[in-house]
Amino acid sequence: MPLLPAVRRTLALGALAGTGLATYAAWEARQYTLRHVTLPLLPAGHAPLKVLHLSDIHMAPDQRAKQEWLRGLAALEPDLVIDTGDNLAHMRAVPVVVDALGGLLDVPGVYVMGSNDYYAPGMRNPLRYLLPDDGTRNTSTPQLPWPDLKDSLSSAGWLDLTNGFGSLTVGGTRFAFAGVDDPHLDYDDLERVAGPADPDADVRLAVAHAPYLRVLDQFASDGYDAIIAGHTHGGQVCLPTFIGGGRALTTNCDLEPARARGLHRHPADSAPGDAGSSWLHVSAGLGTNPYVRFRVACRPEATLLTLVPAG
Repeated sequence: MPLLPAVRRTLALGALAGTGLATYAAWEARQYTLRHVTLPLLPAGHAPLKVLHLSDIHMAPDQRAKQEWLRGLAALEPDLVIDTGDNLAHMRAVPVVVDALGGLLDVPGVYVMGSNDYYAPGMRNPLRYLLPDDGTRNTSTPQLPWPDLKDSLSSAGWLDLTNGFGSLTVGGTRFAFAGVDDPHLDYDDLERVAGPADPDADVRLAVAHAPYLRVLDQFASDGYDAIIAGHTHGGQVCLPTFIGGGRALTTNCDLEPARARGLHRHPADSAPGDAGSSWLHVSAGLGTNPYVRFRVACRPEATLLTLVPAG
């Protein structure tokens, strides 16, 4: 039976709208943005410090615009770089990532691994990002050359915080770090990094790829001043500003969508000075799965955290 004219028009308009949305989402995934956040962590009298937070680069060799933009971040002259993982998205991505980081590797830095540093990305239905986590993890694809990535970052002097600790003195401020391997793959070993944060440090930072609540709870309880994480892509597909203010629909972990990106407290209802609470910064990251290069109302980002004295 032939379709009625009204039905044909409706289907045509729907197809046109879908094409327009896909075009917009592909365009937005390439609108790299630098966020600026002020974080009151330093002791009184300490000079402000610039900390560049990178996450979820998901680099493939053909992403030249991303490489150029990332290379330009060295001009910010940060005092410290924190990389929260998922740097890779291709078997040949390690030298590309190292080249794009460029002068940032001359800056003191720390890093952890994410699930997409370990395993090659696979084709997936983009609608799965909007569904509840069913526990399925991508561990059947070939392993990426993550040991080469670690060797490159560590050889440059960046501290590997994979289920471990580290310390740096930057600009006269002593930092104590703890970090975990990727919680999304259950690689985190919280027992190895359990215990009170270093009381002699000026600033205590915890680092993880995926901000699962079990990790946030332990680090906050142990007295870390701030927790730095990525993984969520900020929701990646968010409600437009005129509908929900760019609100995330999902986080791909058990963190609630209201804290999918940006600076918050943990626990969410805590305040600075509360015992067992921390700042939490979650980056929306710079990339996507290379097979689903879409973002909606959530531009790819890096964040320049300006640390200032508390109070």
